[in-house]
Amino acid sequence: MAKSAAQGALARLITDGEAEILADWLRTFATGETRISEQEAKAQGKDLLHALGKAVADGNVADIGSPDYDEVRDLLTGFSRSRALQGFSPSETATFVFSLKQPLFERIRSTADVKTAADQLWAMSSLLDQLGMFTVEAFQKTRDELIMRQREEIEELSTPVVKLWEGIVALPLIGTLDSGRTQVVMQNLLETIVQTGAEIAILDITGVPTVDTLVAQHLLKTVSAARLMGADCIISGIRPQIAQTIVQLGVQLNVVSKATLADALALALKRTGRTVEKVNKSGRSDGALAAEMRG
Repeated sequence: MAKSAAQGALARLITDGEAEILADWLRTFATGETRISEQEAKAQGKDLLHALGKAVADGNVADIGSPDYDEVRDLLTGFSRSRALQGFSPSETATFVFSLKQPLFERIRSTADVKTAADQLWAMSSLLDQLGMFTVEAFQKTRDELIMRQREEIEELSTPVVKLWEGIVALPLIGTLDSGRTQVVMQNLLETIVQTGAEIAILDITGVPTVDTLVAQHLLKTVSAARLMGADCIISGIRPQIAQTIVQLGVQLNVVSKATLADALALALKRTGRTVEKVNKSGRSDGALAAEMRG
């Protein structure tokens, strides 16, 4: 039997026996899975099997990228996306497609003669292998998009800009500072400087585990961007080990640095013409009391 004849026979087999194949397919796939309902699995299987029958009748089983398989690909893409969001693994997702082989094999064995069965089996196996690989690729694409979106959300949450005082903002950095995160840091910082009219921005790197040449360059980019917006910068949280590393690397930060965030805030207040005085139990500052005593 020629390939086209085998393909035609396979299309008729799927179309004519759709209900029986679907029932056998769902029994094969059923494993006590609770993440999806039986009704959902049945609806997905029915839609895919119906679209597959039409695609095999009109298209070429060797080319699932043709327009004849548009509906099949769309269904598999949506199926893979939903499975990825529901927490299924790639193998669990692909198994839904590959498990269709058994009921189709049984139908071919019971309806085709020895001469035609081999051609139909080859066409069926080749087709489902392609569809299974497409499903895995669609699943992985969704998973990658999900991971990227979660990473962006985490980066947004891990780079908050805090207003410490009028005209003073602080950006506490935690974790590794790579190129992608530097862009988020700069964007958040610059937007806050514009919104608050801050004169001084404190970059606190207490939570940054290591500072190498690349991290130092990212810090300098952030400082330069803040200066272009009219805000001066102070870097705080430089531990002795980090200071030694920066010196050994020969990196010139060219920016004022302080050991702690408290020291940086004190300097920022001084630069903006403000002072913080200790208030005693009477509610008056020590400076005011000293002035009264001198008077």
